[in-house]
Amino acid sequence: MLSCLKRAISRHKPEIINSDQGSHFTNPDYIKLLEDNGIRISMDGKGQALDNVRTERFFRSIKYDDIYINDYNSPRELRKGINAYMNMYNTYRPHDSLDGNVPINFYLNKSIQEVA
Repeated sequence: MLSCLKRAISRHKPEIINSDQGSHFTNPDYIKLLEDNGIRISMDGKGQALDNVRTERFFRSIKYDDIYINDYNSPRELRKGINAYMNMYNTYRPHDSLDGNVPINFYLNKSIQEVA
């Protein structure tokens, strides 16, 4: 996990990383890596699953809408599938939390009527 995080930080260093209090996020080497790179650490409260409800809901969606129903045979196929899902999720799939809009329109500050 640390090598993946190092690679990600070399490409884009965030100001802050939020996580739960799982053992991999409280590992001294993980914490030191973030601190050495000037990244602030934010952790959800212990046993507070609702602190991260949006992320948990997204992961539920991707697992049930894509990963569990596709028989990916390799990491490459999985990456391609996830990329296709992310494109659909952000570009075509209406979200109740955005009043039926899709994330890309919301991000670009466009209403449903403007793109229809």
